[in-house]
Amino acid sequence: MDPNSPPARRRRGAELEDALLDAAWEELDANGYAALTMEAVAARAGTSRPVLARRWPSRSDLAMAAIRHRYDGDPIDVPDRGSLREDMLDLLRQFSARRSGLVVLIMLRFSGIVSEAEGGMAGLRERLITPGPSLLDEILDRADARGEIDRGRLPDIVAGLPTMALRHEMLMTLRPPEDATLVAIVDDLFLPLATATRTPPGHDPR
Repeated sequence: MDPNSPPARRRRGAELEDALLDAAWEELDANGYAALTMEAVAARAGTSRPVLARRWPSRSDLAMAAIRHRYDGDPIDVPDRGSLREDMLDLLRQFSARRSGLVVLIMLRFSGIVSEAEGGMAGLRERLITPGPSLLDEILDRADARGEIDRGRLPDIVAGLPTMALRHEMLMTLRPPEDATLVAIVDDLFLPLATATRTPPGHDPR
């Protein structure tokens, strides 16, 4: 070590955790989940294994936290585009462009995480999603306020249909869907079912 170099600054709190999760992601990206070790992540982060173990007891916990950190570091936002169709297309296009690469990595190189996650892929997805109202909820609430749909009459399976169909396409093809596919999901699958919840003018739903 150069005696004239300044001493290393001690990282703490959020700064340290960010560095650890960045190192874990770099290890996952470089070597895949099967080769992931706490020791390798600690060495890459310039720290010790106990520092990691105090935060994440197992490598699967660490890997999940690293993926979630990567996911949260690239948030998606859909401003009001004026219609349910345009909002939903914007959402699917952003998901396709910015999440498909992560889906491919999980399926091809991090597949051990899926097998170890309680509930498989669905369980993994639940652990990656932030609790509380989602961006999809926000879009549907806006559409309800515009009178495009009746959210109270919209079945959960229909509400989740666009993102469900998109995930299916990404998992089956391991690449971003073509834009024509996203348009078909919205126009041919989702909108006819969603807009059917509106009460026709002059009709008493009682």
